[in-house]
Amino acid sequence: MSSALTTLPPPRPAAAALAQVGSDAASFDAGGFGRTLLLTAVTVVVVLGVTFAVALRVGKQAVIDVTWGLGFVAIAFTALLTSTGHGDGLRRWLALVLTTLWGLRLAAHIWSRSRGKGEDPRYEAMLARADGDPNAYALMHIYLPQGVIMWFVSLPVQVAMFVEGGLGWVVTAGVVVWAVGLFFESVGDLQLTRFRGEAANSGKVLDTGLWRYTRHPNYFGDACVWTGLFLVAASAWPGVLTILSPAALVWNLYAGTGKKLLEKDIGDRRPAYVDYVRRTSGFFPWPPKPAGRDVQH
Repeated sequence: MSSALTTLPPPRPAAAALAQVGSDAASFDAGGFGRTLLLTAVTVVVVLGVTFAVALRVGKQAVIDVTWGLGFVAIAFTALLTSTGHGDGLRRWLALVLTTLWGLRLAAHIWSRSRGKGEDPRYEAMLARADGDPNAYALMHIYLPQGVIMWFVSLPVQVAMFVEGGLGWVVTAGVVVWAVGLFFESVGDLQLTRFRGEAANSGKVLDTGLWRYTRHPNYFGDACVWTGLFLVAASAWPGVLTILSPAALVWNLYAGTGKKLLEKDIGDRRPAYVDYVRRTSGFFPWPPKPAGRDVQH
C-alpha cells in the first residue's frame, strides 16, 4: 500500500485551485453575510432618509450628491461591525479605509463646490417633469435609484468583510488601481476648481493637466476606485462574483447618468467644447488627437 501511494502523481494545479475554492466557500458564512446585506440596506434607507429631510429644509435635492460618498462610508462601517469574527482582518480594514478615504474626499469636494449655490440643473430638469408632488417624484426618481445603485455597487466592500484565504497579488493590484483612481479624481477636481476660480477662464474649456487626456478624469477615477475595491474582494471566493458591481458603475458613468447626460447639450451652451470633444478622449486617458482628427467618445 505504501509503495502504491508513493507512485501517485502530485495533485494538478487545477485540482488544487478547486480544492482551495471549496475551502474558501466552506468558510464563508452565508447566513451572516445575508444579515449584513439586510442591515446595509437599512443603513442606505436611513442615510437617504436623513438626506431627504435636509433637502426639504434647505430647498434643494442636490444635497444627495454630498451623501453619495458618505453613504458608502456608512455601508462599509455597518458591514465591518456586522461581520465581526469573520474574514481576514487586514482585508476587512483595508476595504474600510479605502472606502472611507474615497467617500470623505468626494463628499467634502462636492459640499465645497455646491455650497451657497441653488439647485443642480439636472435635478431641476427632472423635477420639472413631475406630474404631482415634486417631493414624492424626487423620492421615486432620485433617491430610490441612487439608493439601489449605492447598495449594489458597495457589494465588493461588503463581501470583502467576510471572505477568507489570505492576501496576495490580486489585493495588491486592487490597491494600486484604487490609488490611480483616487489620483485622477482628486487631482482632476483640484485642477477644475482652480480653473473655474480664475475670472479670465470664463467661457473657456479646461484642456490642460489631466483634462488634456480625458474629458472626465473624475469619472475615470471613480471607475478605477471601485474596480480596485472589487479586486480587494475578488482575491478570494466568492468575492469574484461581485464583478457586476463595478461593471454597473462603469456603465452608468460612461453611458448612463454620467458622461452621456453631462455632455448631452453642452456643445450648444459652450461651442468651444465641440472642438474639445473632437480632440480629447471621452473616458479612458489617451494623448489628444491633432486638430481635424476625431477621437472615440
